[in-house]
Amino acid sequence: MTSEGWLPMDGDTFTTSEGFIFNTFGYEHPEARVFAFLKYIPAEHRSLFKVNYLDRTWNRLGRRLYRAEKLYTARNYAEFLETFRQHFPAYVYYCPFRNKEVISAPLGSIENVFVPRECLRRIAHLERMDNLQEMTLGFVGLVAEESGVAFEDFGVHGSVALGMHSDKSDIDIVVYGSRNFRTVEVAIDSLVKAGRLSYIFGNRLDTARRFKGHYKGKIFMYNAIRNPEEANVKCGAYRYVPLAPVRFNCVVEDDSEAMFRPAVYKIVDYEPIDEVTGLNSEVVPQTVVSMIGCYRNVARNGDRIRVAGMLERVETVNDGRLSYQVVVGTGTSEDEHIWPL
Repeated sequence: MTSEGWLPMDGDTFTTSEGFIFNTFGYEHPEARVFAFLKYIPAEHRSLFKVNYLDRTWNRLGRRLYRAEKLYTARNYAEFLETFRQHFPAYVYYCPFRNKEVISAPLGSIENVFVPRECLRRIAHLERMDNLQEMTLGFVGLVAEESGVAFEDFGVHGSVALGMHSDKSDIDIVVYGSRNFRTVEVAIDSLVKAGRLSYIFGNRLDTARRFKGHYKGKIFMYNAIRNPEEANVKCGAYRYVPLAPVRFNCVVEDDSEAMFRPAVYKIVDYEPIDEVTGLNSEVVPQTVVSMIGCYRNVARNGDRIRVAGMLERVETVNDGRLSYQVVVGTGTSEDEHIWPL
């Protein structure tokens, strides 16, 4: 599909006239633009981006594509931003509500859009499928049957969605809606206990999230995307002002939006780790927001977490009300994280 009439949602993927492939980020987008992060770089532009690349390459419609070794580091984001500024300035956007430049694609540069839900439907209607496409449908069918969540509330993204997968590719699916996602979590756990799936725990974040595993010898991953009615914040509704880096422990009070990207954790019991991050009571944050996908769904209600991020003042534009949050993944520091305790 094209960008005409498209409502950009986190997890959507799009290609541009220069051959870049971006993933849409979040649900708040300026008029005629899309906040996004760069995932694949065509061979002809590879030398412009001074980052380390994976040895593996991808091919789409005869074009060789490369991917940065690490997608979500502050250093790489700064490098991407600078390269776009010098060579493709249309992709640099000054956000007046964040008072900084960010990567954002103009709608006019977008050639094709891949929405996970539509990509899964397209695969399901193929007359002939390859092995990975069949396995993807089989995995979704198994989880849908076990959970009772409708097939239409699943989607596929990654290389399978773009039709540029190989034998090395994984099954990468999404679940639409917070309630559906929680239901699918329970179903997958039941399938693991029954021996039909198995988890992969590579580190403590994997252990906390339980989002990755094996299905018939193939790696699967699943994440959440908001339904349109859950995307209730418009770009320009709030103004964000960074105040200071902070490090603290706290307790998660509300995890109902923790599975999305950005992940939102409502918190209580703010406890600074050192005197430097002690705060006056009026600016103690009530929310932790992670822009980094690996920190979504790492804690549940009642869990303690350790956070390093940027304290921000959040001003509601229409009435001036103030609140405070901590953002993890500002693109300014490598030392921002959420660790389950």
